[in-house]
Amino acid sequence: MAKEKEIKWKPFWVILRLVTGFVFLWAFLDKVFGLGFSTAHSKAWIFGGSPTKGFLSSTSGIFSGFFHTLASSNFVAWLFMLGLLFIGLTFILGIGMRLGAIAGTAMVFLMWLSLFPSSNNPLIDDHWFYAFAMIASVLNKSGNYFGFGKWWSKINFVKEYPIFE
Repeated sequence: MAKEKEIKWKPFWVILRLVTGFVFLWAFLDKVFGLGFSTAHSKAWIFGGSPTKGFLSSTSGIFSGFFHTLASSNFVAWLFMLGLLFIGLTFILGIGMRLGAIAGTAMVFLMWLSLFPSSNNPLIDDHWFYAFAMIASVLNKSGNYFGFGKWWSKINFVKEYPIFE
């Protein structure tokens, strides 16, 4: 009986994993190429635009002063973009999801903190959903289904250091 429930839920966890990965990968692609959704073509990273300046310089939360100082940092821009790419790929491919979830949860926590308190809800916003979606995807081993998780977990290095699973 328990096996049937597990099978029924597999598509849910796969879809949650893929959608979460696509959110991060799409943000990366939009900021790199300026696809015109969140980032105008003229402000694309490949044309010298900053992927972090717009968001970080416009925050107005309690900690906004700190985040305003980070807005023009090239190091922060690179870290942010590599994070988006890494998180997106780990979730889409279903490999390295533990590190992807740790990085993703840290990233969305910092984004939440930069907006705290939010104008919509003083405590909870969509950043919490992304964190829980990433953590739940890892806990349910969703990378093993319609992903490369099973293959990845058999690699000796990954067996030795499960944080890379």
